[in-house]
Amino acid sequence: MKTTSASSTGAIEKACRVLKAMSDGRNIRLIDIADYCGLDRSTTMRVLDILMREGMVARDAETKHYRLGAEISRIANGVMEEVDWRHISRPSLLRLSGEFEDTTLMSVLSGLEMVCVDLQMGDYPVRANFQAIGSRRTLGVGSSGLAVLAVMRDAEREALLPQIAPRVTRYPMLTGEFLRDSIARAQRNGYAVMIDAVVQRMGGIAVPIRARDGEVCAALAISALSDRVLEREEALAVALRREALVIEQALRQAK
Repeated sequence: MKTTSASSTGAIEKACRVLKAMSDGRNIRLIDIADYCGLDRSTTMRVLDILMREGMVARDAETKHYRLGAEISRIANGVMEEVDWRHISRPSLLRLSGEFEDTTLMSVLSGLEMVCVDLQMGDYPVRANFQAIGSRRTLGVGSSGLAVLAVMRDAEREALLPQIAPRVTRYPMLTGEFLRDSIARAQRNGYAVMIDAVVQRMGGIAVPIRARDGEVCAALAISALSDRVLEREEALAVALRREALVIEQALRQAK
């Protein structure tokens, strides 16, 4: 039986990283994709060239921007989510955005990342609109990933943090010490808060969501101007916990 070489495994991992990066529509330039994946540009270019040959990536001849190719759509047609996250989380997002007038998000854990599966904009004039459905963020980049890291098993978290470090270098505040301090604070409080660390003057507050087996699988968050988060932190945390319980109950009942 043939075995997969280490170099082949590494190439597959890089290709998966690139495809995941491109599922966020903001990552369309070579530099954006490379930075997100923590790869150098020449390596990223080689991976993109291979994916283009396979029809999984396309490139605009004029702008030089990349996008996912038609083959990805064909593959996706055969995939069915185990959990209909939008169906389960939508009532909670609507209640929270109606109560606090800010952006609410549901994000699901996927490897080293949190993927936004649904969001609801509030009516407050200044909105947190730096995420969209399908957006991916490395764990620790934002309150959702922080909330998830805080409730992981210690051994799992310690294995992930070194892998996260090279992927968050674009955010100067997200040092190892900052993340560990923030995780410890989230563990004491039972919810995570991140202020001005990713986007200036914007903050977020999040609580973890556990699956039927008790393992953390997602996070529910509110994003707003930093002052609006800090001024209402306790009330936001109470409401998020309330809705997290509703979502967890729905997950337990889902087939």
